[in-house]
Amino acid sequence: MTTEAAEAVEAVDEEQDQPIKARKNGLYPALSDELAEVMKSGWADTELRDLAPLEQSAYAAKRRAALSARFPGDRLVIPAGSLKTRANDTEYPFRAATEYVHLTGDQTQDAVLVLEPRAEGGHDATAYLLPRSNRENGEFWLDGQGELWVGRRHSLAEGEALLGLPTRDVRQVVAELTLAAEEKPAATRIVRSYDAALESALAEHTTKHGDEELRVFLSELRLVKDEWEVAQLQAACDATAKGFTDVVRELAQAVASSERWIEGTFYRRARVEGNDIGYGSICAAGPHATTLHWVRNDGEVRPGELLLLDAGVETHTLYTADVTRTLPIDGSFNELQRKIYDAVYDSQEAGIAAVRPGARYRDFHEASQRVLAERLVEWGLVEGPVDRVLELALQRRWTLHGTGHMLGLDVHDCAQARTEAYVDCVLEPGMVLTVEPGLYFQADDLTVPEEYRGIGVRIEDDILVTADGSLNLSAALPRSSTEVEAWMAGLKD
Repeated sequence: MTTEAAEAVEAVDEEQDQPIKARKNGLYPALSDELAEVMKSGWADTELRDLAPLEQSAYAAKRRAALSARFPGDRLVIPAGSLKTRANDTEYPFRAATEYVHLTGDQTQDAVLVLEPRAEGGHDATAYLLPRSNRENGEFWLDGQGELWVGRRHSLAEGEALLGLPTRDVRQVVAELTLAAEEKPAATRIVRSYDAALESALAEHTTKHGDEELRVFLSELRLVKDEWEVAQLQAACDATAKGFTDVVRELAQAVASSERWIEGTFYRRARVEGNDIGYGSICAAGPHATTLHWVRNDGEVRPGELLLLDAGVETHTLYTADVTRTLPIDGSFNELQRKIYDAVYDSQEAGIAAVRPGARYRDFHEASQRVLAERLVEWGLVEGPVDRVLELALQRRWTLHGTGHMLGLDVHDCAQARTEAYVDCVLEPGMVLTVEPGLYFQADDLTVPEEYRGIGVRIEDDILVTADGSLNLSAALPRSSTEVEAWMAGLKD
């Protein structure tokens, strides 16, 4: 390390050794020297030794190797992000950046992965992490993010064992990267929008175009899932099926309260089985089902109407399911509800049948949309022929959205991928996508008969492309109208 680098790191160390300042309006305005000394000692050694690497560490190493090969000679910086303030001194629960998690398996706040180019080729990867909170300066009990306030962090040695990566103190990363960029000139790329301080420090060494290339590559790196990721998504779907079952069992309580009961019921399962919900649950009863992202979840739940539940459990490793079922609140579809539901079911069946290796990504969407257009023409809601309807996309008044998307660490995974690598791609084994057609007749839509108005139906499943076809990861939940009714009746017994 150069003299300048050493001085920069030393300055950071000195800042970290400064005593923690008392909080404004705290009940203890001063800290006595005696108490400070008492708090420094008398603590057991809690270092965790002989830790095994995380299960995903070997897979993460392969992903880093692919990243290294794509950008030879470039310095690559992938931050995890930091806490976001909810109000005053309270924060939202932290969720590490998808790109960082995919490349490390780590989920800790303020962390940074750095791939430093080697002269002989390849990169040296280092995980910059927050070490355990400082006991000498009182951070562990005085700081709002100290160990006694929010829980124990892993030490750097523990992090190294778990991740299979060298680790360094992240509080030195800005100083070290700034000096590295000056002393060892190389194109530097950073995933933006997660760490403003790093972006600012490296601004002279990065370009918007270069950073966008990095983000696009990392998005496309997730298009094909490995076997470990597929297992995580299967676990997410299995837990989600339990959450839907919980909701059906508690529909009577939801009728007595509101959509919030449904939201809370599914959330409980998500927290018990995994880390969290993968996205805001859509618990849309009655006419709310026609609003695609109804997440207010504050409406009435009325027998005789439908409940559109779109929800997914996020695993402890942050992979999420994304499943939708439309359920008759009293357990039975009426004639019109069944007609609309069966049309959406037939549309989904056509879409799922089109998911196979070698097929175009667009095929499942087009197959699903054709079925819905046929039904809309058959019902007299739009003038045919069907090919004309599809050419002009007239069915979109009632179908609104695309028929699916990639799924993984993000509910809408791989969103930064190039069009030719995503919606214009050919499906490969290992891709996981949703198939989710819907029909939505708005309450104020005067172009349809009155009895249609306020009915919304969507059915969504998570589909893995296999070597010889596809596999429905969420098949544990019934889909056809008769299966749904039988399932709901069985849960009432």
